[in-house]
Amino acid sequence: MKQKTTLLAIACCLFALSATYAQQKRSKKQIEKLKTEVAALVDDNKKLAQVMVDKIFSFSELGFQEVESSKYLTGILAENGFEIENSISGIPTAWFAKWSNGEGPTIALGSDVDCIPKASQYPGVAYHKPIVEGAPGHGEGHNSGIPLNITSALAVKKIMERENIGGTLLVWPGIAEELVAAKAWYVRDGRFDDIDMCIFTHVGNNLGVSYGPTRGTGLISVEYSFDGEAAHSAGSPWRGKSALDAAELMNIAWNYKREHLHPLKRSHSIFTDAGDQPNVVPSKAAVWFYFRDIKYEGIMEMYAMANDMAKGAALMTGTTMTSKVLGTAWPRHYNKVIAETMYSNIKEVGLPEWSEADQQLAKAVQKEVNSEKIEGLPLELAELGLPVLEPISGGSDDIGDISWKVPTVTLRYPSNIPGLQGHHWSNAITMATPIAHKGVVAGAKVEAMTIIDFLLKTNLLEGAWDYFNNEQQKETKYRPMISESDMPPIYLNKDKQDQFRSELEKYYYDETKYDTYLEQLGIEYPTLKD
Repeated sequence: MKQKTTLLAIACCLFALSATYAQQKRSKKQIEKLKTEVAALVDDNKKLAQVMVDKIFSFSELGFQEVESSKYLTGILAENGFEIENSISGIPTAWFAKWSNGEGPTIALGSDVDCIPKASQYPGVAYHKPIVEGAPGHGEGHNSGIPLNITSALAVKKIMERENIGGTLLVWPGIAEELVAAKAWYVRDGRFDDIDMCIFTHVGNNLGVSYGPTRGTGLISVEYSFDGEAAHSAGSPWRGKSALDAAELMNIAWNYKREHLHPLKRSHSIFTDAGDQPNVVPSKAAVWFYFRDIKYEGIMEMYAMANDMAKGAALMTGTTMTSKVLGTAWPRHYNKVIAETMYSNIKEVGLPEWSEADQQLAKAVQKEVNSEKIEGLPLELAELGLPVLEPISGGSDDIGDISWKVPTVTLRYPSNIPGLQGHHWSNAITMATPIAHKGVVAGAKVEAMTIIDFLLKTNLLEGAWDYFNNEQQKETKYRPMISESDMPPIYLNKDKQDQFRSELEKYYYDETKYDTYLEQLGIEYPTLKD
């Protein structure tokens, strides 16, 4: 038995060495041939990509409620040999899907899946037309990213199996990105401790990638809750302690503070609990803030100021206060070596060939929402994005936390229309149309070719880590904004999703009966205003 075990160990070592040897001995010409082949395999899977994009669009699921989306996507991955781990970091809709072909780099492929409240929209229709009035919809195009990653991963997997290339592919979803409430928990819980690099994908209107500090901010998302004492608002209001007064006083104090914030800082708030009815002094109230800045230190400075204001509001009203971190996102920093390698593949793939119908739709939507330019879809590639030298405020994405854990880039792919305002029904119009389908296939080719580069050119991964360790972290070190006791707020959006799920189910895409979701909905593409 011991001899058999020894022989088995030797065989395993020889297999690993042969895989490593195979990777080291590939010529540049051989690698380029494999990259051409993997792009062709992506093309072979374009029907699957279209179905996945349309299917996730039809589910229209908000953050933490991506039940159907997660079940569907993990089902496809499991059918193709990926090992699925569910409920990552205590989030029921979070999962990691892993496939390994032996010793080699572990490459993580991530993207978001959630949608936007009240963004329901018929695809291919160049004006506001909700599928279900008031329902969620894919007004940021998150229905397309994981389908892109799966399409590229399946193509790469075939090449790895045939050519005996060692390595591991890990596909994962950014759950509840619109709440920035998952990726920091993944990092905290060690889910990226053994990852060699990460390619993240996000919908855009061109093929592009950047490196270094990027435009936008990091943030901390905090809810402040106040507890008071109820009383009859007319009969004995003096006996009440209004939690709503406390929440409003805090909000007023913060609004006065805005005048004295640096222009690169941004913050926004909503009331999540404002009492029950006017004739009862509110015993409970809550206000939810996002505090954004271009640097970690600035975010935490704003957070500390807000905490003091919340305490002061409680003192003024005789109430008590508690706070809860609901999400965080670090400012993003992308890897130079991965970005430069990816951009060479972007130039090789190029933009999709847009049809006259694609351009008609794009220009009509731009006109509908008063875009500055009515130029349709791009015809020229974006340049490689260089480090932002003068910081520019803007949005956040919790991929920032992962970008400070492992070498990371975000691939932007052309599935939407330039000049739209974002987080809006207009951004959903293309997301189950040929524009999205073509953009996803182009992005999947770029991603698959880049994966092949990093599997077969060992110097690239070494260079990526050298940049990460010696350039990116020269002055900044990652410190999590969440503690070990902070839990992801998985209860968020449940009531909103439950309100519309049964009505949305009537519109789920049935790919066994219809070629596309446009066909199922009976939409002539494009549908323009008279």
